[in-house]
Parts: sequence; C-alpha cells; structure tokens
Amino acid sequence: MNLFNAVDVFHFAIRIEEDGELFYRRASLMVEEKEVSHLFNRLADEEIRHKAIFQNMLSQIGDKRPPESYPGEYLAYLRDYIDNKVVFTKEVKEKQLVQVHDTLSAIDFALQRELDSILYYHETKQFVSDKHHTFIDKIIDEERKHVTILSTIRKKYG
Repeated sequence: MNLFNAVDVFHFAIRIEEDGELFYRRASLMVEEKEVSHLFNRLADEEIRHKAIFQNMLSQIGDKRPPESYPGEYLAYLRDYIDNKVVFTKEVKEKQLVQVHDTLSAIDFALQRELDSILYYHETKQFVSDKHHTFIDKIIDEERKHVTILSTIRKKYG
C-alpha cells in the first residue's frame, strides 16, 4: 500500500525547493567570499527553477487532493510535514543553521541538505507507483547537480 501518491511527492519537492531557496539567499549574505556568495545566489535561482520544474511535473500528473475540512487543509498538512519531518526540519532550522557562521560551514550545511534531499527522494520512490518513478528520478538528477557544484567549490575552500 502506498503511503504517499506522486502528488504528495511533488508537493514535498516544491516545499523542499522553497526552503532551499531561502537558505541559499541567507547564506549568500553570510559569506564574505564573493565567489561563494554568487554561487549561493545562483543555487537559490536554481531552486526557483527546480520548483517550476516540479510544478510542471505536478500539472502533468494532476493535482488530486483528498477531501478537505477547509480550503487549503491538505497543503497545510503537507507543508507542516515537510517543515517538521524532512530535509529542512525544525531542528535543522533552529539548531544546525545557527552553526553556519562561515563559508566552509555554509557549504557543508548546503551539501548535507542536498544529500539528504537525494536520500529522501530515493526512499520516496517506494511509496509511489512505478509509473511515477521517472518523475522522481528527474528530481534526483536536479539535486545531484547541486551536490556536484557544492563539492567542487568545497574542494577550493576546504
């Protein structure tokens, strides 16, 4: 039995990209190195692009939601789930993010969040039907690009 459907996964992906974009914008202001600041702004822009890609994928499969007690209930539930259980959890936001104080720690934090995202999407595949696996694979490919970019810049500053 599937716990999530593909629609849920894409809503999760959209929320993860929104959280990622916020982090990268903040991180771009925290670091002193212009090269890294520009990189973080570029990654934030890519998170926006990823969000659009995922919204497009979502529109291709249709956005079927369960009955709601009030308008927006389902999306509110999904947002709460993402914010408290997945990549940018409340603990990550409150405890780990405050430890980001320089270029290297910002890069390491970003790299770990991207790797967590990939792991999350790999795990999510088991909860959706096989016909949606190619969509999830596209999400994973997008996140891998960020890992490659961050790993390359980390070598320079690590």
